[in-house]
Amino acid sequence: MNIDNQILNFLNYNPESSSNEVLQGIQEKKSIATIKRALSKLISENLIIAIGKGKSTKYKLSPFYKLFEQIDIEKYYQKEIDEREINESFNFLVLTKILPNVSLFTENELNKLTSLQEKFTQNISDLSEFQYKKELERLAIDLSWKSSQIEGNTYSLLETEKLLKEKETAAGKTKEEAVMLLNHKDAIDFIIDNHNYLFPITLAKIEDIHSILTKELAVDRNIRKRRVGISGTNYRPLDNEFQIKEALSDMCNLISEKENVFEQALLALILISYIQPFVDGNKRTARIVSNAILINHKYCPISFRTVDSVDYKKAILLFYEQNNVTVFKQIFIDQFEFAVKTYF
Repeated sequence: MNIDNQILNFLNYNPESSSNEVLQGIQEKKSIATIKRALSKLISENLIIAIGKGKSTKYKLSPFYKLFEQIDIEKYYQKEIDEREINESFNFLVLTKILPNVSLFTENELNKLTSLQEKFTQNISDLSEFQYKKELERLAIDLSWKSSQIEGNTYSLLETEKLLKEKETAAGKTKEEAVMLLNHKDAIDFIIDNHNYLFPITLAKIEDIHSILTKELAVDRNIRKRRVGISGTNYRPLDNEFQIKEALSDMCNLISEKENVFEQALLALILISYIQPFVDGNKRTARIVSNAILINHKYCPISFRTVDSVDYKKAILLFYEQNNVTVFKQIFIDQFEFAVKTYF
């Protein structure tokens, strides 16, 4: 166990401890200067908070600790579905008390994302309009493929490219798979052509994106009025239509109030999936809405091309079950970096 985890474990059982008490309480003996550096780092990561000043300073776990707790995801999923201790019900406090009062990214993470965005801005300034559209087209194909693959679509990337460019369906595939991919491309084209359509973001506009993604598929439109279950978890989303609308409204307000574009995009990606407002197509809608936020602010969109589908699902289920953002946040950062370095 590294020093950070030792400190967190100690403060979990010994809240409001001084740095000297932390020093005495952890297993690995370090200097007081090392302990104070570690405490400062944990404060910057929103894992602990300091109470008081100077020699009287005490430390305890932050109210946001669960959101950012470092979890070994492979170890977490070694436990079977019924063995895991989870938040089985939707947690409104995440929307109303926790996420409004914290930055999702650390200073180092924001510096990295900002540097990548600056690289993207520089890159596209050197592209002609034709070249820029070609790169967007390439990204749109990759996003349509990966977003569909995450949902079980069996088209390969090459088959997807042929379908979207030449309208040629792949042998042995279902009509529904082709329609899902074509709908993705339509939704991406819509947000590119109407980059400010979602703004200000509202429940009705999210429903419009969902409608594009699910047209000609056997999927109910609009906010669901019945209960849904999610494979692989005992988390139960809200099953009351009015509470679902309330949660979506709270989410829209939260996104609008956040000033950082990366936070806005990540919140849409996570929370639409968490709320599960539709009978089907929630994660697809989340990925398109998240990209709409990025595109509207002239930020690099994300294709998710290199993310493993199982890893994506594990990360989002971790948020459902523990309201923990850490693993999914890293996917977002990695995929933003991939997009900047690959497409533009």
